[in-house]
Amino acid sequence: MNLPNKLTLLRILLIPVFMVVLYWGFPGASYVALVIFIAASLTDLLDGKIARKYNLVTDFGKFADPLADKMLVVAAMLWFVENRQMPAWALLIVIVREFAVSGLRMLASDEGRVIAAGWSGKVKTAATMVCIVLMFLPLPAVVNAICVWVIVLTTLYSGVEYFCKNKDVFRSM
Repeated sequence: MNLPNKLTLLRILLIPVFMVVLYWGFPGASYVALVIFIAASLTDLLDGKIARKYNLVTDFGKFADPLADKMLVVAAMLWFVENRQMPAWALLIVIVREFAVSGLRMLASDEGRVIAAGWSGKVKTAATMVCIVLMFLPLPAVVNAICVWVIVLTTLYSGVEYFCKNKDVFRSM
């Protein structure tokens, strides 16, 4: 197993640690969880750069890396929903978009096509990670509300873009 795949596995393993720390609730637990979240998020940047630079891209990485990202983001957002920092409908939009784009990629794959991550998807991921970090900090409630809207709007925009740019996948149906 190469280094990028090990970093992806580390990110997956950090998710339950992140959640246990949050639920444990000791003084400062949210800050410890925030550090874990940031560390896990940085492994995402690092594994991709290493994989591309040293030509270490694998089928496992193509599958596990985006899955690990989704699991980490959804874990944090579930915490925010439970703590009334994010409405459930906002999380639902994120989850539905992820399922829809994954389904689109599967359909394209059946035709021998690969749908790479688009620019708007990368912006969505970066904005979501930054917003999650901000939502863990003791900032005014308006910052939290802005973050929820940034997450929702970038999620919707990138989802629509994926479908518009790849609508030809549905022509063969």
